[in-house]
Amino acid sequence: MRILLTILLMNLSLLAIQIKEVVNTVGVRDNQLIGYGLVVGLNGSGDGTSSKFTLQSISNLLQGMNIKVDPDDIKSKNTAAVMVTATIPAFAKSGDKLDVTVASLGDAKSLQGGTLLLTALRGIDGEIYAIAQGSLSTGGLAARPGGAGTHTTAATIMGGANVEREISQNFSENNDLTLSLKTADFKTAHDIERVLNTIFDESVARAVDSRTIKLNKPEELSNVEFMARVLEQDIAYTPQNKVIIDERTGTVIAGVDVEVEPVLITHKDITIKIEPNNDNPAAQNEIDMKDGGMIDPTSNTLRISNSKTTVANVARMLNRLGASPNDIITIMENLKRAGAINADLEVI
Repeated sequence: MRILLTILLMNLSLLAIQIKEVVNTVGVRDNQLIGYGLVVGLNGSGDGTSSKFTLQSISNLLQGMNIKVDPDDIKSKNTAAVMVTATIPAFAKSGDKLDVTVASLGDAKSLQGGTLLLTALRGIDGEIYAIAQGSLSTGGLAARPGGAGTHTTAATIMGGANVEREISQNFSENNDLTLSLKTADFKTAHDIERVLNTIFDESVARAVDSRTIKLNKPEELSNVEFMARVLEQDIAYTPQNKVIIDERTGTVIAGVDVEVEPVLITHKDITIKIEPNNDNPAAQNEIDMKDGGMIDPTSNTLRISNSKTTVANVARMLNRLGASPNDIITIMENLKRAGAINADLEVI
């Protein structure tokens, strides 16, 4: 499967960015929900008879409808037991819609075309906060590295859950207002403190450490008005170089200026040699791949000779070479370990 390469263009010079883009408000957060349910309507691709819990669940469901069936007498393969997860945002109200993710728990071959039956979604405290039901969509989850597109055991339902119970939050009465930086940085914390104290013309912010900024609300403002003004203020911000790899879809996202230093790396039968730009002509067996890359098909060696070689160049040339997504991920990780990539690497 060919890897999909996405280049995220970033201007790494100083940017003006709103405070809300780089911080979280402590106490204002999402909560995770989970539930167990049944997906029906599968075309013979559901759980087999070896998934005893599925058969027992079907029996229990029918008994709730005054239909008594012994689990051993159930042979249907059109049903699958699933785990259902969702995220309930802060301040969600009764009747709000939530997106849900459904994943097979048994040995179902595919959830495509299925319908999730009424499923209670609970929080960590065991209380029911939402109810999910609806037709499954496998779009975007079906195509996975190393797997057939029609054999997916995960699906989504957009707006498939209704919030039934609200999570109690007294934000308007909270006297402990705190910002938490998404990425710890002393300079950013200090800049936020300086900007806020200048804007409000009084000491309303105090950076406690590289991640935490304590706030002291002016008496004439409500919590909501104060936080609205705080979060919309601009600060000077320098984005950090980052390379993100989605292991499931094989997507590589990198800043356009993330360079790869000269290095020699061998992975399986692939050899990569990144060297400073020179005028060396191509060897006898090498084929020009453009973008400063030369490939020797006899030895599966990739030679990249550019004045500036980026992660984008390497990923694109490995893709042309026919490397698998897993191979590209491993190579990127090893380039990071070798110190050839001066950026954070995150595999999701």
